[in-house]
Amino acid sequence: MTDVFADPFTAPLTPHLDDGPLRATRTDAVVLAVADARRTARHYATALALRCTAWSGPATGNPERLAYVLAAGDVRFVVTSVLQPLTEHGRLLAEHVAAHGDGIFDLALEVPDAYAAYDYAVDRGAVPLTEPYEVSDRWGIAVLAAVATPAGRHTLVDRTAYPGPYLPGYLPAPAGVLTT
Repeated sequence: MTDVFADPFTAPLTPHLDDGPLRATRTDAVVLAVADARRTARHYATALALRCTAWSGPATGNPERLAYVLAAGDVRFVVTSVLQPLTEHGRLLAEHVAAHGDGIFDLALEVPDAYAAYDYAVDRGAVPLTEPYEVSDRWGIAVLAAVATPAGRHTLVDRTAYPGPYLPGYLPAPAGVLTT
């Protein structure tokens, strides 16, 4: 039962998530699907004083998408555009931009166990989009899954075994990556 006299500024926003397997430790990233990732990332970096911390694209081994991770403190945005849709995910990103223009595609949530969080969410009505799967690179392994809710698409990200720059397939951003 919720205490109706609790201070709304100090009470937890989502007390029901604190005790289950879906307890999101934080928002991992807001993923934006855009027509031109470099130009959009450059604009956000300048206008909002965000720094580019990681990137992925053809030069990093990703021929399908160009993406920049922009951060300020614990807030992270991933600005991504499709160069050529080679996978189902790339096709979905391209269709989203074609139908809606630039905008939010996904709200990624960091969870301690993507397998348990996925099962928990689906058991409670989330629509399964992508069952949990592992991705890896030289920094380690991350586990990802995706569900849909009335609020939109959510990727569940378990990075407990991944200390890399963002996710596998991303490299640390060199100085000037957005200006070249």
